[in-house]
Amino acid sequence: MALPKLEVPIYELTVPSTDEKIKYRPFLIKEEKILLIAMESGANEDVIQAVKQIVSECTFNTLKLGNMPMFDVEYIFLQIRSKSVGEVSKLKILCRDDGETYANVEVDLTEIEVQVNDDHTNKIELTDEMGVIMKYPTIDSFSTAGISDITPENMLDVIVACIDKIYDKKGEEVYDSKDSSKKELMDFVEGMNTTQFQDVQAFFDSMPKLRHEVTVVNPKTKVENIVALSGLNDFFG
Repeated sequence: MALPKLEVPIYELTVPSTDEKIKYRPFLIKEEKILLIAMESGANEDVIQAVKQIVSECTFNTLKLGNMPMFDVEYIFLQIRSKSVGEVSKLKILCRDDGETYANVEVDLTEIEVQVNDDHTNKIELTDEMGVIMKYPTIDSFSTAGISDITPENMLDVIVACIDKIYDKKGEEVYDSKDSSKKELMDFVEGMNTTQFQDVQAFFDSMPKLRHEVTVVNPKTKVENIVALSGLNDFFG
């Protein structure tokens, strides 16, 4: 005789970038095990792939995660996590006033939102005649580029992975990044001057992201520190 199956609650959320409503469930022990193994490995790329697998399974394989902005996937995972192991995340945060003392803080995950900068744009004019249209980093673009997080060391690779189109007003041409090799795109980026490169970097600095500010009191100095949490790593602790 087959054993009865445990009922799993189903919830609904709104995807930040599209306002699409999707259904999801908490992750189960089998999926939590995947995450724990990835976290024990200490490799960010393993954690990202575990998050992708868990989000896919907990949203009933209805999403094309590879094409979704990273901040969408992070937000969905945070909602899944809050319904799975609790809505409060306990963190140890470094106090900035002395740079050495850690304070305990609790963060309500239900209050975390994707923050959008009103001045943000994905169209960047490099000259009066030429510019680029950017796309948001995705899990798949990170994996293809062999990176797991945006850092100064891999910024060139991130930019190359996130160029969608290059347009030339003078020649009335639009060049799709899919039609160019990675080397061609890298040569294009490396041909920018400092101001142009900074304008492209500003796209990543201002793009939507999980962000939440917490007030932390240093247990030694009693000084209040306002700390901005951003991205899954910060909310995991």
